[in-house]
Amino acid sequence: MTLTLLSLAFILLAAWAWRREQYWRRSVEQITRSAGLKIFEADKLAARFQGLMEAESSLNKEEYLRRLFESLLNEIRQGVVIVDNQQRIKFCNRTMGHLFHRASVHRGRTLLEEFADHQVSDTVHTALQNQRRTVKEIELSTSLASGAVNTRHYLIEAAPLPAKAEAGAWLMVYDITEQTLAEQVRKDFVANASHELRTPLTLINGYIETLQSGVIKDDAGMKHCLSVMEKHGKRIIRIIEDMLTISRLENGTSALNLESFTARACVQDALDHLAPMLEGRDTRLELDFPSDGGLMIGDRFYWDQVFTNLLENSLKENPNPGLVIHVKGQWFADHCLITIRDNGIGIPAHDLPFVFKRFFRGHKHHSPEIKGTGLGLSIVRRTVEAHGGTIELTSTPGVETAFKIRVPLAVQNAG
Repeated sequence: MTLTLLSLAFILLAAWAWRREQYWRRSVEQITRSAGLKIFEADKLAARFQGLMEAESSLNKEEYLRRLFESLLNEIRQGVVIVDNQQRIKFCNRTMGHLFHRASVHRGRTLLEEFADHQVSDTVHTALQNQRRTVKEIELSTSLASGAVNTRHYLIEAAPLPAKAEAGAWLMVYDITEQTLAEQVRKDFVANASHELRTPLTLINGYIETLQSGVIKDDAGMKHCLSVMEKHGKRIIRIIEDMLTISRLENGTSALNLESFTARACVQDALDHLAPMLEGRDTRLELDFPSDGGLMIGDRFYWDQVFTNLLENSLKENPNPGLVIHVKGQWFADHCLITIRDNGIGIPAHDLPFVFKRFFRGHKHHSPEIKGTGLGLSIVRRTVEAHGGTIELTSTPGVETAFKIRVPLAVQNAG
């Protein structure tokens, strides 16, 4: 069978263990670590290794090592393929099939025929043509049975086989989807946080320079400068507090201080906090909860923020008179459903998939009259998810916008 650089390393270890049977378990653990497997998986490999050793008497040495090699490669997390110089598959481990959502991979077919993607075959072609190792990141989208599209990111590494082996190449594929998405989130976060903090800091520094220059000498001008600086200083503090809140929520349920409270009382506290925004406005608030107020078990601090952010968002987005905000709580056997809906201007359909993302604000938010950190709805989603729930947003512009929060009561009680 064609050998790769990876397989040569494995076979050297296997041959050593084959000669010295008393060290077979330690050898398997070494192979486990080199393949990137968890230590607790060593026993499974060890059992397979032992089974091969017991069958070794009926096999010749070459066949024994071939079977050992294939068995080991089928256990690693990376997809591994060996092809000849025509890119016909000579070997493919099980992981490769899993990565590309294939029940089986047929030997003898070309990479293009089997995986139906030029990016994979082109990488191997480049490695064979240039006779050097080639590394490439690719993105593949596949249609699932449900009709949804699954997009994954892969790192492909290909290189010609060693000179003493048959003509061909080896190919290794890593699924880097989680790392890619995490890196993109990090980049977006840094870019957005820098943008959000730059404006208030620039204004504060500008007023500091103005005061230091001595141009403003009267008390009225001084008070105006200090007032603007205070306002933007508070904005920076809120942005930082919101970012810290999201960071704590991402730590999971360990960050929650669970207690018993009623959802109605939580909503009422949020309305009391927003009372200054309600003064002089033609806005009607309707609360509809069970007679006991809707008992919840969760972190009251974060739920206060959920209701405050959702109600504040509705008030900010709809400054026109005639706004009606309806908050309804329904309790069922295994979950509660809390709906916050309003009859305001609504959210455009193209914005709906992004409203829970950090720092996202629709195009209308370029208006200086509408202020916010862009983190409020992200905190809402993180809080609901930290309590084991889900949140759904629907909106028909000019008719209705509704946030529906479902929280499993079993999860609350278990907490």
